[in-house]
Amino acid sequence: MKVVTLKSPGGLDKLALSERESPGEPGPGEIRVRIHASSLNFHDYGVVSGAMPTEDGRIPMSDGAGSVEAVGEGVEEFKVGDSVVSTFFPYWLDGPARVGDFKTTPGDGLDGYAREQVVRPATWFTHAPKGYSHAEAATLTTAGLTAWRALVVDGNLKAGESVLALGTGGVSIFAVQLAKAMGAHVIATSSSDEKIEKLKQLGADETLNYKTEPEWGKRVKALTGGRGVDHIIEVGGPGTLPQSIDAVRIGGHISLIGVLTGRGGDIPTAKLMAKQARLQGLIVGSRTHQQEMVRGLESTGLRPVIDSTFGLDEIADAFRHEEAGRHFGKICLEF
Repeated sequence: MKVVTLKSPGGLDKLALSERESPGEPGPGEIRVRIHASSLNFHDYGVVSGAMPTEDGRIPMSDGAGSVEAVGEGVEEFKVGDSVVSTFFPYWLDGPARVGDFKTTPGDGLDGYAREQVVRPATWFTHAPKGYSHAEAATLTTAGLTAWRALVVDGNLKAGESVLALGTGGVSIFAVQLAKAMGAHVIATSSSDEKIEKLKQLGADETLNYKTEPEWGKRVKALTGGRGVDHIIEVGGPGTLPQSIDAVRIGGHISLIGVLTGRGGDIPTAKLMAKQARLQGLIVGSRTHQQEMVRGLESTGLRPVIDSTFGLDEIADAFRHEEAGRHFGKICLEF
């Protein structure tokens, strides 16, 4: 089988494609999956670029989607031919958050899915949504589930509420789609007028360019009649959080899912306290959350936005495309 490995200390020129023996038959409780697709995330870029060091020879990519080739003794949830998608935290099956690092995340602390076949416990996967391509399913493990948990699990989003999604990364685009599918009023931001037009096509009710309108928190508040938004998908971190605190309603919910502007900075804590808003950090979600998301996607008919696809042997080019920042939607590997 074909497999991509990363030579330490990382870098896109340190990704190498090679041939390995295919894995054997699955043992009790395991399944063998023919991986057909993966999708790129900011976390994956951190690993392959060397910004988030991992072991020498690590197989990258946290997201993996494919079809079941064989099932081991005792596996009843899956059968040969089923389309499946991997989970980000394979040992967090249900209940409250219990993982605070990436030591058990495929593609980081463990070998990931930049390979054609894998044998793993059946609980490391869920069914993919019916009718999804493998590439579409591969977008769910990280980006899709993060948006779902932020809005549905932690936010308890209701029809008629308002959602602010920052930027056009994978999580934010999923958030726009999910919020619209669930009857929310959506405000979305970007620094690109071209991407703003695409956000409108996805159903965003209001849009704004945060480069030409740096005090966008006040603008968002004005767009909501002075009330502020109920939910914010906060991907910037310290550089954007002050504006998000301006934009959120009293008693609202800010989901901190990214730190694109850095890991430290001044936060107006007194204003956050006065807003009595809930600022909640989160990292993806559990297997049960993913199963619930899959049912929700099947019910709404929502389909992910895919910007482009690359072959497994083009993985470095795929990350260069991500690095350039011109994409809208998910970048996928298909193989």
